[in-house]
Amino acid sequence: MRRHFAALLMGLMLLPGAALAERVVAHVSITSQQMKVYHEGRLLYIWPVSTAKAGKITPAGTYEPEFLSRNHRSRLYNNAPMPFAIFYDGNYAIHGTDQIKRLGKPASNGCVRLDPKNAEILFEMVRAEGMENMRVVIVN
Repeated sequence: MRRHFAALLMGLMLLPGAALAERVVAHVSITSQQMKVYHEGRLLYIWPVSTAKAGKITPAGTYEPEFLSRNHRSRLYNNAPMPFAIFYDGNYAIHGTDQIKRLGKPASNGCVRLDPKNAEILFEMVRAEGMENMRVVIVN
C-alpha cells in the first residue's frame, strides 16, 4: 500500500502546478509549439508560441522568473520589441511578438514568443501571484 501511495504522490508531483508554490505554470512544448498555462493546477489557456528557429536554442528545463519588463527592448537583437517580458534564464524570456503570423512555428532566437494579448494576460497573472509563485517549464 505504501508503494502505491508513493507512486501516486510522485505522479502528482509531476503535474504542472502540483506544488503549492507553483500557483502559475507556463508549460511550453517545443515540439508542439504550444504553451499551456495553469493556475493552481487548472488548465486555463492553450496558446501557440514560437521557440528557437534552426541554429538557435530554447533551453529545456524548469525555471523561476528572474524579472519582469512591461515594455522591454532587446539589447541583443536590434532593439526588437519584447512586450510583457518574463525573463527566466538570463537573456531568455517569454514575451509578446509583432510576428503573430509566425506563431506555431519555430521562429525566435531562443525566447518563447506569444501573441501580445496572451503575453499581457500571463504577465499580469505573474504580477498578481508573485514571481516566486510561477514556474516556466520547457520540454522538447
